[in-house]
Amino acid sequence: MSLRDPHGPALGPAFDVDAVVLDIEGTTSATGFVVDVLYPYSRSRFGALLSQRSGDPDVARAVEQVRAEIGEPDADAARVEKALNAWLDEDRKATPLKTLQGVIWSEGFARGDLVSHFYDDVVPALRAWHAAGVRLHVYSSGSVAAQRAWFRSSPEGDLLPLVGNLYDTENAGPKQDAASYRTIAADLRLPADRILFLSDRPGELDAARAAGWHAVGIRRPGEPYYEQGVGEHAQAGTFDEIEISTSQSFRSTT
Repeated sequence: MSLRDPHGPALGPAFDVDAVVLDIEGTTSATGFVVDVLYPYSRSRFGALLSQRSGDPDVARAVEQVRAEIGEPDADAARVEKALNAWLDEDRKATPLKTLQGVIWSEGFARGDLVSHFYDDVVPALRAWHAAGVRLHVYSSGSVAAQRAWFRSSPEGDLLPLVGNLYDTENAGPKQDAASYRTIAADLRLPADRILFLSDRPGELDAARAAGWHAVGIRRPGEPYYEQGVGEHAQAGTFDEIEISTSQSFRSTT
């Protein structure tokens, strides 16, 4: 089944796949929103989270991971907060940082302090692909909790029903490691060549392709990797440039 509007944009990359795995930052959504809105929001709340919620299992696990990464098993809350802020300044994709950000952001979205951002072309494409039986999943450096809150709190309402499985660096592995994509494919129970990955980062696209996936680089003006390009990968400026055909063998409404 072809999902291209014959009166739509010029022809772009076309694929026969059963699942699309989505990156978020720079792909479905603006990096600037994450950096300018979400990062300061989490930075201002790390201290309170660490001092008031140390008994929370997710917080306690993340704190132990921070201590392990900095090699200071007895680091106190102030030292942990300092490490988190340093990683934030570096835009380091450290799992414990993403876990704690996820806790803070989830609560912020739930309170209505935060509303997520999606590029205008994304939501219509996701709805069309989902309606046609394409399985949509997410793989982001942000925690699963943050991903869930992100899709649930969009300007267009709750988009979480459009997506199935959510993967991060804790349950799948580093995003520039081909083994992570093999882990996801095994969890989805799909052959690698039935999966398409959309991301703006060349290293992630390389890893997905090394695992046997199809990959498209999303290039949006103003995003950090726009000028660098995506190397030899297929590319698109918007989601509606991508044609997806679904086969009957693996189709699902998940």
